[in-house]
Amino acid sequence: MYPTVADVLTLPVIRQGMATVVAGANGLDRKVRWVHIAEIADIAPLLGGGELVLTTGIALPDDPAALSKYVGELAAAGVVGVVVELVRHWHRELPAALVEAADAHELPLITLSRETRFVAVTEAVVGLIVTAQVAELRAAERVHETFTALTVAGAEPAEVLREVARASGLPVVLETLGHDVLAYDAAGTDPRELVADWAARSRAVTVDARTSYHAEAGWLVTVVGARGNDWGRLVLVCPVEPQHRQVVIAERAASALAVHRLVARDRESLERHAHRTLLTELLGSTTTAADIAARASALGVPLQRRQLLGISVRPSTATAVRPSMATQEVLRDLAEATALAARRARVAALVGVVDDISVRALLSLTPQADADAVLRRLSKEIHQAAASAPKALPVIVAVGTTVEEISDARRTLIEAAHVAKASLRTPDDRQYHRLDDVRLRGLLHLLADDDRVTAFAARELGPLLSRDATHGSRLLDALRHFCAHGGNKSAAASAAHMSRTAYYQQLARVEQVLGVSLDDPDSVLSLHVALLVHEING
Repeated sequence: MYPTVADVLTLPVIRQGMATVVAGANGLDRKVRWVHIAEIADIAPLLGGGELVLTTGIALPDDPAALSKYVGELAAAGVVGVVVELVRHWHRELPAALVEAADAHELPLITLSRETRFVAVTEAVVGLIVTAQVAELRAAERVHETFTALTVAGAEPAEVLREVARASGLPVVLETLGHDVLAYDAAGTDPRELVADWAARSRAVTVDARTSYHAEAGWLVTVVGARGNDWGRLVLVCPVEPQHRQVVIAERAASALAVHRLVARDRESLERHAHRTLLTELLGSTTTAADIAARASALGVPLQRRQLLGISVRPSTATAVRPSMATQEVLRDLAEATALAARRARVAALVGVVDDISVRALLSLTPQADADAVLRRLSKEIHQAAASAPKALPVIVAVGTTVEEISDARRTLIEAAHVAKASLRTPDDRQYHRLDDVRLRGLLHLLADDDRVTAFAARELGPLLSRDATHGSRLLDALRHFCAHGGNKSAAASAAHMSRTAYYQQLARVEQVLGVSLDDPDSVLSLHVALLVHEING
């Protein structure tokens, strides 16, 4: 928005004064907020920062210590530069103490060898500032109009992010507060590189304000949410400090996304809204069991003295790279389909969308009910109902363990979500998945947030990951194929699309880098577990 000191030096009125930068050249990129004519030495307390000070030096001292103090006070006040006319006090050059102090503070010190009308300098610089401000205001107005139009049109998140990338020229990612990627636009860059190891990178970036720039990560982060309910973050990958226009784009896009979310939620049925509210409170442990039981009973779903099972229904078309691309509209339709399936299967259930990746349900069965028979009937109905929904798509149905207390409902709902996530990696024709079905992978999903598990995987695979990163090799893939085929080297070589000779050489290099033998069952087991953890956290 503001011109720099270097921009000011290009003005004709400054060039006519034969301007020369005699010190502090490293500070020429500082922004000039205002111009101030000051002939007294103790002007610093009257300044607010960002000023370019003009002086003839007529009232400045000649004492070196006083001159150093003068420059130090100006720098502390936030002055961005000092212009001295060499006519009335000093003529050919400035005192060495003044020059040295300016260099020490990287404060641009500029001399004018000819008499210059300071009022003309002030007018010219203010003209630059006003022109820049008007340009910024016009750009902000265009951004406002663009995103207002998208909001009114009910644009989906993908459309909003596409406009963000186009207008800012930067890659952009929309994530949940749990650091799952909801949508992104790579702005012409490699999308795999953009989202690689996203969750771990995002967890390391914390900001205090709603919109803030994290210089170390090179991220401009804006919190997304409305009505006091924040639900995500919009991240612009910005290697250098963002311009004001890019900040405006991020904030307006966040507003458009928040409104879209509210509109999408407002379109859900009152029943789904009530169920979602109860499920959210169950997962957040914010309400007493007695209160939950009373409200659920009022909705026709008794929870006391019942068998309770958590269910997670997820679109199975999500990929390992983009696990959370299901839109709220798709999930809303899927929630209605799941509720319809529960009614058809004559199962009492709370059903709602509580996150951005799945539909959750809490089944309430009588103590005498055969849970497996109910699940077979219900899952069949869910698959049929999902296929008949407005946006038909295949789904994965995952089930937590059976509990009997309302206080344990949160656990079975969370287990179901973990099982669903694990099942995405190993799809099959099962009507529904339980923790037993995903076996070791399911257990590791439950333990994924345990630092000890993460540290174990890092110890086991660290040298291999480092080798691949440094040399561009694919030793990790070779090991993955070996473990996936139970140590059958021929089958693994075929799956890796390599000749046996080349593949065996890869395995030998793996053994060399890791310092283990792939003939040792314990080593292979440890490496296989570490690979699973790496995939889950990746």
